[in-house]
Amino acid sequence: MDLNLVNKVALITGASKGIGREVATRLASEGCDVVITARNPEALEKTAAEIAAATGSKVVAQAGDMSRSADVDRCVEAALEEFGRIDVLVTCAGSSPGGLLEELTDEQWMESLNLKFMGYVRTVRSVVPHMVKQGSGAIVLVVGNDGLKPSYWEMTAGAANAADLNFASSIADQYGPKGIRVNTVNPGPVDTERWDGLEKAFARDMGVDQAEARRRAEASIPLGRITQPQEVAALVSFLASDVAASVHGAHIPIDGAQRKSLMER
Repeated sequence: MDLNLVNKVALITGASKGIGREVATRLASEGCDVVITARNPEALEKTAAEIAAATGSKVVAQAGDMSRSADVDRCVEAALEEFGRIDVLVTCAGSSPGGLLEELTDEQWMESLNLKFMGYVRTVRSVVPHMVKQGSGAIVLVVGNDGLKPSYWEMTAGAANAADLNFASSIADQYGPKGIRVNTVNPGPVDTERWDGLEKAFARDMGVDQAEARRRAEASIPLGRITQPQEVAALVSFLASDVAASVHGAHIPIDGAQRKSLMER
């Protein structure tokens, strides 16, 4: 399927690894020019070079911390200086600590909200005026199924993700009439370095080994397997494209119909 993304400009946050990297790779392979951000400049530059070599698209690395408004604005301005427009925004930057209520600190709660929620708010707030000016744009927030399916072990993620979903619905109402589509993609477990860390933390808190944590995760998913990051990237790319021109204000799970309560038993 031709997604008609050739010569579009995409900004992807949290793109040095994991889902963000796969999204950047997929959009570049569809013909987008891509700006990627993450906090680690060395890893980001390496990722940009590898994606450019693999796809032939122009990939620009802009190191920045999405928990800081100044960094967000600087990365957006750099994208505009390089390409003159931003057609697609995909937010992937942010993670939340897993853990049980009595063990989570105020700092961990604020860490989750500051990056996974406010980082998304900052990025959208910085990009949206430019999309309004050009009269078009597609925003895809990669959030997580914790906002739709609460879990007592993933409360910090659930709170931040639920806030993201509410935020996305609000801006969809506000900016849809201005030609800007807004959707969220909500993965469950995805086979990335981040998920490996979560498996280890889950095993620790549940008093089991990592193999058992993996087994429980797979058992909670009717499809019986962990989602691959390339699958998430394919969905994001579809939503970013004109092929999805009438998909707006949607919160789309991509989790194999996971039932989280089965994982925690």
